[in-house]
Amino acid sequence: MLRIAVAQFNATVGDLTGNVDRIARCAAEARARGAQVLLTPELALCGYPPEDLLLRPDFYRASALALADLAGRVGDMALVVGHPLAADGLCYNAASVIENGRCTATYRKNRLSHDERRYFAAGDAPCVVTFGGVRCGIHIGAEVWGEGAGAAAGADLMLVLNASPCQLGHDRHQALGERTAASGIPAITCNLVGGQDEWVFAGASFAIDAGQHVRMRLPQFEEALGIVDFAAGQLHSADRAAELPLEAEAYRALTLGVHDYVGKNGFPGVIVGFSGGIDSALTLCIAVDALGVDRVRAVMMPSPYTAQMSLDDAREMARRLGVRYDEIVIEPAMQTYAALLAPADLHVNATGENIQARIRGNLLMALSNQTGALVLTTGNKSETAVGYCTLYGDMAGGFAVIKDIDKTLVYRLAHYRNSISPMIPDNIITRPPSAELKPGQVDQDSLPPYETLDAIVRAYMEGDRSPREIIAAGLPEEAVRRVVRLLRLAEYKRRQAPVGICITPRAFGKDWRYPITNRYRDEF
Repeated sequence: MLRIAVAQFNATVGDLTGNVDRIARCAAEARARGAQVLLTPELALCGYPPEDLLLRPDFYRASALALADLAGRVGDMALVVGHPLAADGLCYNAASVIENGRCTATYRKNRLSHDERRYFAAGDAPCVVTFGGVRCGIHIGAEVWGEGAGAAAGADLMLVLNASPCQLGHDRHQALGERTAASGIPAITCNLVGGQDEWVFAGASFAIDAGQHVRMRLPQFEEALGIVDFAAGQLHSADRAAELPLEAEAYRALTLGVHDYVGKNGFPGVIVGFSGGIDSALTLCIAVDALGVDRVRAVMMPSPYTAQMSLDDAREMARRLGVRYDEIVIEPAMQTYAALLAPADLHVNATGENIQARIRGNLLMALSNQTGALVLTTGNKSETAVGYCTLYGDMAGGFAVIKDIDKTLVYRLAHYRNSISPMIPDNIITRPPSAELKPGQVDQDSLPPYETLDAIVRAYMEGDRSPREIIAAGLPEEAVRRVVRLLRLAEYKRRQAPVGICITPRAFGKDWRYPITNRYRDEF
């Protein structure tokens, strides 16, 4: 029997010393639990993704020293460790086997994604290592899904180092299960956990047999060490964490993303501009759950157009959460701006509305400068898609928590959070959403119903469907034309938005690279 430990842990990009310490502790625990082999995530030694750190020769030298340090600390435990490798004048996404203080084998990832080719050369050979009489084929990331994976040199078992970011609703077992069924070789995959800039890694490492049965599954969004026994061609494990429902998965991803972005970058806390609306309410809940009440400050900045209900709801929610809550009235600043801009014939139109948002952004950034706390922006994916947001106003801040959450999912997450404890007042959830920048304003004055808007954005942006196909699927032509036009026009705004958490199959940011200057027009 071969006992394999699977260490999904929260690595930090560039923290070579800290990551070595974490792997060494995992090895000690694995040894205490009788494991002969420890499997780690992709590029676990340096953290994932290191991006353009991989263009620095000194980064590879430091990684090599860290790998040597790790090898000297783990004794007779066999480790499979992901790390960057510089060799023969090229750079590789690699996994090395460490045994008895030295490296006994190194695999260079064979199949690279488009982005990986910016940094790495592809390896050209399989790697099969024998542990306790079991021939284990080493693979890295999604390459294991390719034809022929695992069958090279007669492997009995596939060990897969992985760093797959969270994608809501993605079946994390299907692709690997199809490969194990096709090859007849079971697999164990170790996935990274934690937040890194825009990405959140869910962990959820698992083992799957040739019959596509999941034999081990570790929890989502938390560090864990799992144990898998492989004997007579079969996988056995007592680790069977339940999968989270979609709302719980999304909420846990957002809280982990905030926790790690704030913590790993050393911010003392966060500030949330709290309007009494549902987007800022959800953002505030996520911040408190991620960081604790002592590190979160809510700031309400009412204007003459702010409804009393918004003030009452904001005060009540702050009381329920127990966070510091401040109110800064912006009417004096509005009057000053109006006087300054009187020669420009400023009216209370979109220009005046945007000035209100920019006054608020200015105040939040002043508080951030004074305290060192990070401003969390509160715009959702629906608004970001069509430009229903103000540059240097509500877009001002350091981290966009719900930038990849459309409005319909915002409501679902608000209900989910209230099912745990009722922190969001009912009024905030049930009242029509409004920016409250002019009398009687509601979002649907300017936008299609959110159910329609979100369906169009998902089809066009995430599904790459043409407007003609979207209309044929039953969505109203006028709304499709309007949303596609607004989405195209808002590209320059999105390019200036803060980074934020991406958890859908396609998010604005790294996944969406449309040109700002663009005369292509979709066919209707």
